[in-house]
Amino acid sequence: MNKTILFLSLITMSAVAEESKVEERYSVGLGVGAAYTGLGANFALLSDSDMKYVSVGCVEYSSWYGSTCGVGAGWIVTDLFNSNSNKHGVGVYVTKAGSESDAYLTDNGYRFVEKQYYGAGVSYTYFMNGINKPGFNFGISGHATNAKYDEKINGFLQVGYQF
Repeated sequence: MNKTILFLSLITMSAVAEESKVEERYSVGLGVGAAYTGLGANFALLSDSDMKYVSVGCVEYSSWYGSTCGVGAGWIVTDLFNSNSNKHGVGVYVTKAGSESDAYLTDNGYRFVEKQYYGAGVSYTYFMNGINKPGFNFGISGHATNAKYDEKINGFLQVGYQF
């Protein structure tokens, strides 16, 4: 329930945000990092100075449990500090961050239960050609998670291409 509320809050925040006077466009991206929910893809609504996206990807793989995949959403703005350049973006995001397992002792032995956890954080992204043009992007991000056992603070390095 809390995950749904957080996701809907982010989407509402981006919908209410001040719209750019320039026509908005759509973009699809492929890469690794927060904007791609690990290794994955995103679908973005672009303006000259911001990018609102939803993403789908996989954040980890275990030979024991398989892959941990999920969705994320975020918003990146480039005019927060310097309105003359649209290459340096600061963003916020929520994403699937991983999974962990609990072991419970039962009458038949141990039972393992896998639990997924999520992260919410901030990011910095450098867009080689600007946020509103196709090209490579690089970045770094940090997020807090609702993990019980794994690290509560984590992050991603990011490399991707927006088409």
